[in-house]
Amino acid sequence: MNKEITESNKKILLIVLIAGCFLSTLNQTLLNVALSSLMNVFHVTPATVQWLSTGFMLVNGVLVPITAFLMKRFTTRQLFISSMFFLFIGSVLCACAMNFGMLLTGRMIQAIGAGIIMPLMMTVILYLYPTEKRGSIMGTIGFAMIFAPAIAPTLSGFIIEYVSWRWLFIGLAPFVLIAIVLAFKYLMNVAETTKAKLDIASVILSTIGFGCILYGFSVAGSKGWDNPVVITTIVVGIFITTLFCLRQIKSKDPLLNLSVFKYKIFTLTSFINVLLTMIMYADLILLPIYLQNGRGFTAFEAGLLLLPGAVINAILSPVTGRMYDKYGAKPLFITGLLFIVISMWGVIHLTESTTYMYLMVRTIILRIGLSFISMPLNTAGLNALPRELGSHGSAVNNTIRQLAGAIGTAVVITVYTIQATSHATELSKGNQNINAM
Repeated sequence: MNKEITESNKKILLIVLIAGCFLSTLNQTLLNVALSSLMNVFHVTPATVQWLSTGFMLVNGVLVPITAFLMKRFTTRQLFISSMFFLFIGSVLCACAMNFGMLLTGRMIQAIGAGIIMPLMMTVILYLYPTEKRGSIMGTIGFAMIFAPAIAPTLSGFIIEYVSWRWLFIGLAPFVLIAIVLAFKYLMNVAETTKAKLDIASVILSTIGFGCILYGFSVAGSKGWDNPVVITTIVVGIFITTLFCLRQIKSKDPLLNLSVFKYKIFTLTSFINVLLTMIMYADLILLPIYLQNGRGFTAFEAGLLLLPGAVINAILSPVTGRMYDKYGAKPLFITGLLFIVISMWGVIHLTESTTYMYLMVRTIILRIGLSFISMPLNTAGLNALPRELGSHGSAVNNTIRQLAGAIGTAVVITVYTIQATSHATELSKGNQNINAM
């Protein structure tokens, strides 16, 4: 490890990394409110348009296991600048997209950048800060990571309503360029690189395994769960992922070190992370579709509804980080879970007359709950690991999150598609009966 990193250098390093992470997270969530509009622009179905979210997660999920190797092989600076460069190229391609295929390709390129940046930042924190300070630092990062999705729906809604969807990408590009310039000027390397060898067989197994699982769940929304393609890809994905895991356990220098699961706290936090990610993705995708397609609200109104809760979440993040350092994880988890249970119960009986204010308050309650759990959860999991397993813990965490996000999105879109289809069938039957009379 580099011994000359001073406190001021740590701050500069963190600011540059947080800026990159903010842009990456903003870009990932910008399109959630825009999906309904993009369905109309490119004349595609909900099941097709969800690929803008799922395709992003697919590339992310496939890339993340390789990040632990990349962090050994390349410097912090090289990886950060590369990730920002992919984000920039992808944004330019999306801004110029003439058809849905081109837009999706741009999103996939953006995802390459996003896949590297999160595990990179987590690993840098594990290197730079001792256990007792990580809660507050993670809280500060949480502010940036949560503030991006907080403003994304409103910003996205405003741009779609009053400008053009292309500005979702045009507006992002200059900020990414600024992050690249700052990285060239201020970013220093944290850990020494080694001549690590890439286990090609593991890369192939993880790519096919995670790719098949993510693909299977993603197309389940449009094809149905009993479709042979869906069943085959999920079964093949699980089988190959099992082979990948067995190879990692036996390997002396694994691509993804699964011995992190020997630490009970890490395993427990990972499991809770899966459930939370599913809840969050489901909420972020389904609520805007319900508001726009089901209730006739504009994209801007849908985004505005999500804003107060997300801003409160972002403001609470540094506070819960400090509380974690002071009181530990348990009281925060219990508080957070209470809020989440109340908010989930609040959406069971939504109707066409549910008020805008009710939905806003319910979203605020969910976000308060998430702010007590998400960052302290990550910190508790990573703190349970020895330093040398930090980058692997971070990579495992992110892989799990991507899989959970894709599965959550797929399940939600499936339920939405089934309900919408049955509702449309009922309406058409009703109309036929009226015409027959």
